[in-house]
Amino acid sequence: MIRNINPDTSDAKALADIYNYYIQNTIVSFEEEPIDANEMLRRIGKVVPHYPWIVYENEQQILGYAYASEWNERVAYRNTVESTIYLHPDARGKGIGTQLYTHLIDILRKAGYHTVIGGISLPNAGSQALHEKMGYEKVAHYHSVGFKMGEWVDVGYWQLML
Repeated sequence: MIRNINPDTSDAKALADIYNYYIQNTIVSFEEEPIDANEMLRRIGKVVPHYPWIVYENEQQILGYAYASEWNERVAYRNTVESTIYLHPDARGKGIGTQLYTHLIDILRKAGYHTVIGGISLPNAGSQALHEKMGYEKVAHYHSVGFKMGEWVDVGYWQLML
């Protein structure tokens, strides 16, 4: 089931655990130190008053989350948001990402947003496939802009016009 985030420590801990997997084991996040539930709660608090944050829950276990956030603080960008999605490692390839993004994009469309941008560290075939399945088109590719796990990492940007 997809539901709105509960801005409390129980959701925050589950989300931090999911996110920490990507911090510690992949180049997907450019962070290098794990975060705790309090830090995740702080981040949720910056997003939720203004933008949607949803979770996919099955049998009281959060298997993934997606949210929109400010893409750029300049006022002319107010109709553009950035989308973010993370799945529990065991939940990948089961259609949960598609369900989350479908729901998030529907919320954004109904709210009147015009453009959604997704940034992807590369290579990341799964994330690229998900974004393109949802209608995003690749619009930018920056080479060697991050350094993590002993390697230079590219970042691409995908854009969805609502």
